[in-house]
Amino acid sequence: MEAESVFHSGKTFHQMALVPTEGSMELAKKIDKYLVQWSAGGPEARDTFIIDCECPRFQSGDGKGLIKESVRGKDLYFVVDVGNYNIKYKLFGNENSMSPDDHYQDLKRLIQAASGKASRMSVIMPILYGGRQHRRSYRESLDCAFALQELHDMGIVEIITFDAHDNRVQNAIPLVGFDNLMPHYQVLKKMFKDFPDLHPGKENFMVVSPDEGAMNRNMYYSSVLGCDLGMFYKRRDYSVIVNGRNPIVAHEYLGAPVEGKSVIVVDDMIASGDSMLDIAKFMHEKNAGKFFAVATYGLFTNGLAKFDKAYEDGLIHGVFCTNLTYRTPELLERPWFHEVDCSKYIAYVITAMNHDISITEMLDPAQKIKALMEKYGK
Repeated sequence: MEAESVFHSGKTFHQMALVPTEGSMELAKKIDKYLVQWSAGGPEARDTFIIDCECPRFQSGDGKGLIKESVRGKDLYFVVDVGNYNIKYKLFGNENSMSPDDHYQDLKRLIQAASGKASRMSVIMPILYGGRQHRRSYRESLDCAFALQELHDMGIVEIITFDAHDNRVQNAIPLVGFDNLMPHYQVLKKMFKDFPDLHPGKENFMVVSPDEGAMNRNMYYSSVLGCDLGMFYKRRDYSVIVNGRNPIVAHEYLGAPVEGKSVIVVDDMIASGDSMLDIAKFMHEKNAGKFFAVATYGLFTNGLAKFDKAYEDGLIHGVFCTNLTYRTPELLERPWFHEVDCSKYIAYVITAMNHDISITEMLDPAQKIKALMEKYGK
């Protein structure tokens, strides 16, 4: 069912509203644009679905959540980007960048500000807070699991995330709706648009997993594209710990030859990017064709210089990342960077949830990908 017809079907459960934190405002405005467009001319028509809210801070660093409109009886969708380090605040005269902890705290403040008056409250959190600390080894905290339980205790009934580092973290909240969306269709749509000469298939194309943990997402791509799948095994030194982790000694490749084939490597995030660049170098040495890196979240924590050089040297031909977290202006200007817009996807999900319509089909876009490949003659 198309989103426009849902808005005009009379299946409304409650009025809905978006409650974005400051760091997620860019994404929330894009989502709002679709919701306003789809609802036009119907009983739910609004100029905006975004509620006026803020989280002001005192100079001491203390803050509070403030919602400036009535939320009684509404479906509230809180939107938060815990990875937006570009948002600043003053602390005793010093300017600080907001950390994931700060963004998560602001989310809880706004939930508190709703004062239990909303009909239902859901959270759109593309990057899960604490998601990289998803399992316990020895005496360690379990930040993500604890945060999810905390949101449940505050009355959240549904949590929407994208490409969770480990989907099993949802076991911490078995009585709460938890949907882990994947931007497969959005990535391929952007890739075929920007590189129309690509021809997926066993003869010309190959999907390679960067490690064993990313196999599931890469298996999906190889299945819908009808090509072979390879994998890199990260050989680690378990005798030492550096920055809380066992360092990678080498990347070992397992799979069919890549000579002459275009290669796509898919991961949940690019942090420093060192692993992805090591794989690109290996593929270049093995005479592979074009190399594409895909990551739901492009963090680039060590800057862009290494990727600039890899692009100039012909090691990489494109990097595809979503707009689900903050991207620097410098990144958006890079010729090798291709942004994948997921705002329409989220707007579809919100619309379906608000009207009590199943989102099962949205979780597996295989048919849409098939139609996309036929459209581009793949």
